[in-house]
Amino acid sequence: MTAPSHAYFFGYGSLVNRDTHSFKDAHPARLNGWRRTWLPTNLREVAFLSVVEDQDSWIDGLIAPVPDADWHALDIREGAYDRIPAQHMVRHPLPHSPQIAVYSVPRNYDGAAKGGHHLLLSYIDVVVQGYLREFGSGGAQHFFDTTDGWDAPVLDDRADPHYPRACRLSRGERDVVDDGLANLPVEMRRA
Repeated sequence: MTAPSHAYFFGYGSLVNRDTHSFKDAHPARLNGWRRTWLPTNLREVAFLSVVEDQDSWIDGLIAPVPDADWHALDIREGAYDRIPAQHMVRHPLPHSPQIAVYSVPRNYDGAAKGGHHLLLSYIDVVVQGYLREFGSGGAQHFFDTTDGWDAPVLDDRADPHYPRACRLSRGERDVVDDGLANLPVEMRRA
């Protein structure tokens, strides 16, 4: 019997979609005191999905052990993000109390790139598909409700995804994404 890992991350975006990673033993969890936001940065034209503190909010996601407690490898995947200790803010089903971190884009990158910024529909698809699979339609709706920054244009790149971990969605999953976006003040643009 192996000892439980004591290094976990909390995923709230593409990491909720198990098809985008190979992290084993992922579990649904809840991060209290935070909400998601699409954050424009001076690093690239595509906005990052990040989290910001909000004491009146909570978000669902997945926690998973960091393989071999190798934070460095995960830090590379989450390159523009800072790793923030979050174990005291995460509700989870584990019988032990692991170290848990959440990744958030630091404010020193704040501000749109010179050409402006946009969101990728292929990335939104991946995230919503993950929430549908893990938390059902209510979880997908909660994603839309607890995410800010929808004022950026959404680039419709479904036919030729720009997101490197893009996933194929079923017609029903696409409908959930499209309906969720239709209820938000988003401007759709063709890729």
